[in-house]
Amino acid sequence: MKSITIEGQIRTEFGKKATRQLRLEEKVPAVIYGGATEVNFAALATDFKKFVYTPEFMLIQANVDGKSYKCVLKDLQFDKVSDKLIHVDFLELVEDKKLTVSLPLKLVGTPIGVKNGGKLVIKIKTLKVKMLPKHLLENITLDVSDLELNGNIRVQDVKAENMEIMNSPRIPIASVTMTRQLKQEEAATPKGAAAPKAAAAPKAAAAAPAAKPAAKK
Repeated sequence: MKSITIEGQIRTEFGKKATRQLRLEEKVPAVIYGGATEVNFAALATDFKKFVYTPEFMLIQANVDGKSYKCVLKDLQFDKVSDKLIHVDFLELVEDKKLTVSLPLKLVGTPIGVKNGGKLVIKIKTLKVKMLPKHLLENITLDVSDLELNGNIRVQDVKAENMEIMNSPRIPIASVTMTRQLKQEEAATPKGAAAPKAAAAPKAAAAAPAAKPAAKK
């Protein structure tokens, strides 16, 4: 699993004035929860870009004033106007304490339905799971090779060891839908096959000679 390091400094001042000063220094305030103590610190905005603007799941080592904390990302806050990152929450990894995270789904294989002309549609890209830190994965691999045309693969179909999946089991993860071309071909096929049979009946009736009345003796 990928891991990145950020360097931060403990925050001793809080409030709007202190936050404004951090922004002038191009720093972002952050908090580490889940451990023995809550850690408030700040780090350069450029350091956060390494993991904020990526769909990958990473471990984060936060070095704050000589102490090191192994964490995962918990939450992000952005300015509503400028869309700049303004706050980051981390969750410290504690060996015997379960944590809840969102892990990316990695779909592998080519669905049977796609080979038959369908289109793979991905409905969700992550799963919310609960597990111990030692069981953390970079992603959850899901084989979609057996997914047929008009078929769905749901959360309940995921077989993941050492973790509890928090999403509703009936939520679809991916499906194979019919393309417009395939729909047109399917719609045309029955009509083309039925037309000759319908036309044949009148011809057969017309071809049969009318019965002659019996001759009078």
